Amino acid sequence: MKHSTTRLPEAGDLFVQSWLPDQPANAALLLVHGFGEHSSRYAHVAAHFVDNNYAVYALDHDGHGNSPGTPGFVERFSRYTDGVASLLKLIREQQPGVPVFLVGHSMGGLISASFLLEHQQEFAGCVLSGPALASDVGPPGWLLAVNRVLAKVLPKLGMLQLDATAVSRDPEVVAAYLADPLIFKGKITSRLINEMFRTMQQVTDGAPGIRLPMLIMHGEADALVSPSGSRQLYELLGSTDKTLKIYPDLYHEIFNEPEQQQVLDDMLAWLEAHRTATP
Repeated sequence: MKHSTTRLPEAGDLFVQSWLPDQPANAALLLVHGFGEHSSRYAHVAAHFVDNNYAVYALDHDGHGNSPGTPGFVERFSRYTDGVASLLKLIREQQPGVPVFLVGHSMGGLISASFLLEHQQEFAGCVLSGPALASDVGPPGWLLAVNRVLAKVLPKLGMLQLDATAVSRDPEVVAAYLADPLIFKGKITSRLINEMFRTMQQVTDGAPGIRLPMLIMHGEADALVSPSGSRQLYELLGSTDKTLKIYPDLYHEIFNEPEQQQVLDDMLAWLEAHRTATP
């Protein structure tokens, strides 16, 4: 396996890394991480797919990990999708003619779904893990209305903090999460909350126009992002080739649960069945 890192100067100098097989890849994955975390947390996921001859690329979003920016804050949600577009361009340059799959987890799932509204033709398929489309811990309606005002006048005001113990049932994963200096553990700002909920509505409205092959995976016991959002997206999608897998008892980070091998094997089986598709 060949591992390398670089920057995307045209996208605000975002940090990017890739994991490549020693032989020409059969397909490429563009991996989009979730809120507060960073791409290196997916090294084990990348290794699994590199072993099966996939090239894996991931970036650290604006304000995340090794990328510049303000943690917990974004001026506009398109900053995230702009980063995805730049990374996709890099993949196309390095992996010409290879089918590319978009893979997004949590807020990365929301970013990915939003990106598909305009760019689905670029991909052979898309995998979403616990996409942030509905939340049981999100603000009530009246507070969202207040937040829309705060997003304009106090955009960097911290509003919502996530529970680190809800990411996984594995205590070692939680301990590593809490000890990781690159993970942001502060509050999500009013601007980012407003941008996320606005984008959720855009994805809901635009989902019938998404006709790409889709695999949606979610832990039934996810206390951070409700599985109801994945179920609703599945129903709304215009695609005739769509699969919804809900895993009983699994928490939010299904790639970091004790059952992660089964999750990765399920994802690989779906990708293998779709990688001959032409984007």
